[in-house]
Amino acid sequence: MSTNNLSYSDQGGTDSAVEVGQETTPTSSNAGAGFGLFSVDFKKNDDLKEMLESNKESLKLEAMKRVVGLIAKGKNASELFPAVVKNVASKNIELKKLVYVYLVRYAEEQQDLALLSISTFQRALKDPNQLIRASALRVLSSIRVPIIVPIMMLAIKEAASDMSPYVRKTSAHAIQKLYSLDQDQKELLIEVIEKLLKDKSTLVAGSVVMAFEEVCPDRIDLIHKNYRKLCNLLVDVEEWGQVVIISMLTRYARTQFTSPWKEDGVFDEHSERAFYESDEEKTRDETEAKPYMMDPDHRLLLRNTKPLLQSRNTAVVMSVAQLYWHLAPKNEVSIVTKSLVRLLRSHREVQYIVLQNIATMSIQRKGMFEPYMKSFYVRSTDATHIKSLKLEILTSLANEANISTILREFQTYVKSQDKQFAAGTIQAIGRCATNISEVTDTCLNGLVLLLSNRDETVVAESVVVIRKLLQTQPTQHSDIIKHMAKLFDNITVPMARASILWLIGEYCERVPKIAPDVLRKMAKSFTSEEDIVKLQTVNLAAKLYLTNSKQTKLLTQYILNLGKYDQNYDIRDRTRFIRQLIVPNDKNGALSKYAHRILLAPKPAPVLESAYKDRDRYQLGTLSHTINTKASGYLELSDWPTVAPDLSVRDVEVIEPLKEWAPSLGKTGKSKPAKSSDEKFYSDSGEEEKGSGSSEDGSSSSSSEGVELDLRHQTTYLLLCGVIWVWLPDKDHICQNVNNQHSVLQTFSYSHWSTLCVSLFTQFCPRSLSFPLQVSGPAFVPEKSHDLLHRMTGKGLSAQYQFPRQPCLYQPTMVSVQISLTNTTDHPLEQIHIGDRSPTGLNIHCFNTIECLEPDASVTVFMGIDFNDSTQAANFQLCTKEDHFSVSIQPAIGELFLPITMTELDFRKEQGKLLGMNESSATITMAAENMTSQPISRPVATVANLGVVPSGQDNVHRFAGKTASSGAVVLVTVELRESSTALITINTEKSVMGSMLLRDLKQALAQA
Repeated sequence: MSTNNLSYSDQGGTDSAVEVGQETTPTSSNAGAGFGLFSVDFKKNDDLKEMLESNKESLKLEAMKRVVGLIAKGKNASELFPAVVKNVASKNIELKKLVYVYLVRYAEEQQDLALLSISTFQRALKDPNQLIRASALRVLSSIRVPIIVPIMMLAIKEAASDMSPYVRKTSAHAIQKLYSLDQDQKELLIEVIEKLLKDKSTLVAGSVVMAFEEVCPDRIDLIHKNYRKLCNLLVDVEEWGQVVIISMLTRYARTQFTSPWKEDGVFDEHSERAFYESDEEKTRDETEAKPYMMDPDHRLLLRNTKPLLQSRNTAVVMSVAQLYWHLAPKNEVSIVTKSLVRLLRSHREVQYIVLQNIATMSIQRKGMFEPYMKSFYVRSTDATHIKSLKLEILTSLANEANISTILREFQTYVKSQDKQFAAGTIQAIGRCATNISEVTDTCLNGLVLLLSNRDETVVAESVVVIRKLLQTQPTQHSDIIKHMAKLFDNITVPMARASILWLIGEYCERVPKIAPDVLRKMAKSFTSEEDIVKLQTVNLAAKLYLTNSKQTKLLTQYILNLGKYDQNYDIRDRTRFIRQLIVPNDKNGALSKYAHRILLAPKPAPVLESAYKDRDRYQLGTLSHTINTKASGYLELSDWPTVAPDLSVRDVEVIEPLKEWAPSLGKTGKSKPAKSSDEKFYSDSGEEEKGSGSSEDGSSSSSSEGVELDLRHQTTYLLLCGVIWVWLPDKDHICQNVNNQHSVLQTFSYSHWSTLCVSLFTQFCPRSLSFPLQVSGPAFVPEKSHDLLHRMTGKGLSAQYQFPRQPCLYQPTMVSVQISLTNTTDHPLEQIHIGDRSPTGLNIHCFNTIECLEPDASVTVFMGIDFNDSTQAANFQLCTKEDHFSVSIQPAIGELFLPITMTELDFRKEQGKLLGMNESSATITMAAENMTSQPISRPVATVANLGVVPSGQDNVHRFAGKTASSGAVVLVTVELRESSTALITINTEKSVMGSMLLRDLKQALAQA
């Protein structure tokens, strides 16, 4: 779209300087220089209003560019809404695009003014330009007013059937907006979602799955029939859609397939039961453990997502990684490792998310990332949160083989200037010492050396970690406790001092001489200590009172008295509790007996675990996993089913074209049903022949009863299942027309051919069903031809084309085109044929190569083109042996229809089904002499290839047809009224084609 990249070259760089000057010095004399669009003083919008209300399209377009630029700068342009909304009905496509960009931004804020333009938006929904239709729907869904919910619902339904995948994609986006506005529309929206899920366009897939996730994520029955299609389309969907689809399919797979992680079963994906197998072998196999057989659909998902690990989009790679983590067998998960490590070279934000997921993975499966351990070494340029995550991963990867390498890294990290990171390293060393018993002593000695560090943070963290390690084996490390007690006076961090006091109190019996002295020092500084230190001091006094009351009784009473009057109520409560517990009296004598068991009970050693241990309860890659809390809208993964659900729910019926007939095209008997696989392979040939003969004799008369076909004197075409069968009376045989080549299948007499037609009709058009819309002959065939290639441009080859308005013989969805080729040169032209074509995927049935066209000779050939119910030109190359000429066939909207036969009653029934947004109408003024049937029918038949429907009213004329490509019904009604006016009404589900046809009919009837 040309307006996506807006140019502001006309403003130049000076305006930016003006803007900066205005924001910093509002009183600057240069405030009025240039346009001054984005200044703090917003008065410069006055000229924009004048430009938007002018009569010149160029000024309006320039003003809208400036307004959109204003929005891009983050400025408020809402006061321009009345002036902008007036241009919503502009005929300038570029201007209309910019107006819709503005309206999408401010429609929700200016709802009252936006509501005044509802009718304009509804008309824009039928605009021939797909971008305008999509923008109109986007604006309509942005007006969040409950009163227009029915209008939005109709617009979404209409857009869901649009021929443009971009409009269908926009309708999927609008579904989510409508659902958030009115959740009572859920059931109707689910119907639209079900329809869009069947869409084969990769542009629509991601958007409709997102709508599915928002509206009805629990309706997995809607996914069954579309599962394989989504898996196959996944590679071609846009990256945003890939992420959404992969997340949805992950949840779907956890409900439909059995777990591939079964440890008791043997994983045997490719094993198949032998074709020849005895009953004994079958019985023996059933008694043994059955190997795990992966569902083919489960394997399809894994196979089709694997190439996306090479995606340039980090979100896609992360989505595939989580899918393999949650769905793949354990021996296949490691294939995502290299891709995840590659993402560590990306931006800091990406690194953070990827490292969080790797941290969760590395806890359960260390072997996945151990070969890439060096990728997690910390760099000096890494941010603190990145360093912490890498440290977490290195700690999880540590084992007996690599612990020495990791500890050398940790020694470097401890010296880091980042104090938070250094403290985290000390905690990591403690975890390694706990998990790997061989290095526990080494880690303890290293931590003790850190107690002499000048950095208080390092010393404090070392004390805390040492305390946790000593709890695992306190009897062997009394010297470390003594060393820490000596350093107590030099340590000022409250947590470290509290940890030392807890250690001395817990193991006071192992340091009987040091503990009372430490209590004496704490009694002196008790009032100036932090609360956490005071609490541990009270605990130390209580424990020493119970174990060494002779030396510490008075100190304990002194500390309890200080705590009794402390400002902190926690300390006051603790002091009263301790006093009642350890000092016996008449009231609490029973409790004092258990004071020793309460205060000096053996404590379990703390378990040093990773902070990411429990995060695997959330799906990897989700917001809930990142914040370690269930976020709003999070959908949990279900457990694997114990028994696999029915596999057939994902089977899709595929109707294949019938290529040949059996037993013989000359026989009209009913075909015998196929034998089941349970019947005997070798049948009695005599009985089979006898049965077929009786069937033939008994059915030949009944199948053709009451039907007479006169096909003797003309070539007859019968279209069935995409194959054209041709009766050639001069050669007395039937042929199958494939690529315009007659391949003889079998020689037939005329009677056989007649009977074949009847039997095919009775077989494929059962009497219980209404006969399909019958194509009739054209009411009028215009003789006007159009230039395809001028003789000057074509170097003597001229070509003209016209539409004969006959059903195409090559394919029913194609429009037949007649081309006349003339050689105006004085030499023969050789090998005239069709070359390259565009757009890509255009379905054209080319004419056979013309080997030689003599001078002044002409030849008429026929082509078939599937325009896909669009007036988009079919571009291709008309080639000769020496030259290539680019030509184009542009169809009028009326040439895309086929006339059909219909009664007035059927017309009214079909018209009743196509009301609302499927109806377009307009009133025109006609000359009085043209208010009769003949002047009405002729212009309508000239404009559009429609059939005339008999009418019981003289002033009402009806015409019916269907689109060639999709077969959608098109109904036209011309009602003559008083004062020489006529009402034209068009009913069709192809609303865009209907509006284009209405425009042409208005012009033709007004000029008739």
